[in-house]
Amino acid sequence: MRRVCLTLPTDRPCVPAIGDVVREAAHGARAFGVEVHVLVLDSASAAAQAEHRAAIGKLTPAPGVVVHHFDEEEQRHLLRDLATAAAPALTDRLLDLLLPDAVSYGACTDRAFLIAEALGCASVHRRDSDSGYQEHAGETVHPIHQELAFLDTTASDAAARVSARRLRPDAQNRQVVLVGGSFIGDMSVDLDAIRRLDPAAYERVVALTVPDDYPALWRSTLVADSFRGGGTTPFTGDRTTLTSVPPTRVDMCNIALSRAVYARVPLPPATDTVGSDYFLLHVVHAAGLPGVQHNRHIVNHHTPDRRTDPAFLAYQIRLAKYFLAVPRLHEIHTALGAAGTGLLDDDGRLRTAAVADPVRRSAADARPGDAHRLDVLDSVYRGLGGRWAEAADLLATRRNQLLAEARADMADFAFLLDAWPALIDAARSRGLVSAR
Repeated sequence: MRRVCLTLPTDRPCVPAIGDVVREAAHGARAFGVEVHVLVLDSASAAAQAEHRAAIGKLTPAPGVVVHHFDEEEQRHLLRDLATAAAPALTDRLLDLLLPDAVSYGACTDRAFLIAEALGCASVHRRDSDSGYQEHAGETVHPIHQELAFLDTTASDAAARVSARRLRPDAQNRQVVLVGGSFIGDMSVDLDAIRRLDPAAYERVVALTVPDDYPALWRSTLVADSFRGGGTTPFTGDRTTLTSVPPTRVDMCNIALSRAVYARVPLPPATDTVGSDYFLLHVVHAAGLPGVQHNRHIVNHHTPDRRTDPAFLAYQIRLAKYFLAVPRLHEIHTALGAAGTGLLDDDGRLRTAAVADPVRRSAADARPGDAHRLDVLDSVYRGLGGRWAEAADLLATRRNQLLAEARADMADFAFLLDAWPALIDAARSRGLVSAR
């Protein structure tokens, strides 16, 4: 029986989200005859974890659904075993990257990839704890339905069942390795307050996400579209497109990836950096691998904990680190795009080393322009005043640290890329059967 992993990483109380995801798993198992392993990776407080365990314990068993709940200590134990098996001399450094003390959007998903390998899963389907599902005609709109319908089929098979086709001919016989949708609801990052206060200030900040060498017309379009997801139109019926999925048109709260991708390339383990988990979408697109883009968009919402002053300030650090990462990421994406199908081996599989090379080069030098990006944030935030001025003060105190981390994060990613094949082999060999 085909086995898949539906994962929910969380660092906040999210009992309703756990219930929603388990119900989605039941739909997938029932509709497609697969075994769905729900993987809750829990970095929440001890009290929240207790609530999660209790809620999972009360779930009504569903045929074909297995629920796993791992707190950080359980994750650390497993990861240490895998790192020791993969590279005994590097265990501590690998463990620090895979389970850092700070928030890492990439590392939490890398942990899901490794555990999915240990579970013998063919794919990973990711959701977020601050999102939910749409309803249509009295039914829940489950993204897993499209994910299981198309993932790991050939593009030629998918072509007969999608609404539209925009895939180049040389990819027709390749495997569909990515299926994704986007979101409706709140913006994916906490910038809407700036947009309401001062649209010009908002444009200055969001422009930092656009590579410096983009033409003015492209820049304005990208700024207007950034972080808006799938818009505001509710789901009224399925639309699917077979394509090389544009990374800006899908969201990591609504994505499924084949192990053909993540068993070859991990996500950047950068800490406190929003957007770091989108890297694989760019790799898949650059290599021209087939994907299916759908419109079963997740409903995004900002939980109350994200609106507190401490959470607000922490988020500004994560945004600043993303803005600092943009030039390096753009260089890497450009190099990957230039390589194209050269990223693939003779069997059409991603070559880890071909991805690692541009990542390593991006970490090789300091960037004078990085400081200017922090200057823009400082100017905008002080002009807005209030809690934004407090954020400017915080960024100023961490300025040198942030600049150093922008370079070190890429070096860490190159290191993880080098170790990744051995980690995957270790996970696959170890196996995992425990479930809750």
